[in-house]
Amino acid sequence: MFSANFFLSLLAALMISSVSHAERSETVNSEVLLTVSGNFAVKNFKRVAEFDRPMLKRMRRVEFETSTMWTEGVKVFSGVPLIDVLQAIGTDEGTTVIAKAMDGHEVQIPISSLTEAAPIIAYEIDGNELSVRKKGPLWVVYPYDSEDSFQTAVIYSRSIWQLDRLFIK
Repeated sequence: MFSANFFLSLLAALMISSVSHAERSETVNSEVLLTVSGNFAVKNFKRVAEFDRPMLKRMRRVEFETSTMWTEGVKVFSGVPLIDVLQAIGTDEGTTVIAKAMDGHEVQIPISSLTEAAPIIAYEIDGNELSVRKKGPLWVVYPYDSEDSFQTAVIYSRSIWQLDRLFIK
């Protein structure tokens, strides 16, 4: 028979085996902003991964200045790279992210098109939390001004705001 100490030691080893794994499996303590479902490994609530604002803010933060066709002037967007969210939940087999907005609008983003810097899931604009009235609480944003490849109809169409769900296919 295995002792209670064996199981506690095993549990502790699993919990500290990697920082990223611990972050992936943490539970939501405030309002859920993003729910991820589909083809991935690490889930923290039934068959989905849920993220609240503090969880997203603890992930790697990317910030850039860019203008958009939906805002006036150059804005500073802050958020977590979409690729980091996918890596945190273990999307080794998926090929496409289906990003869905609160109103049901959805876009498809090939996982192969993601980079370390773009797009981000923005949760702040000019240092202020995005609100539902101002394209939040989350918005998929690219650094449009940084290169011509981010100024295409395809990229603009992937820039979904009021994001609240991702489905990994």
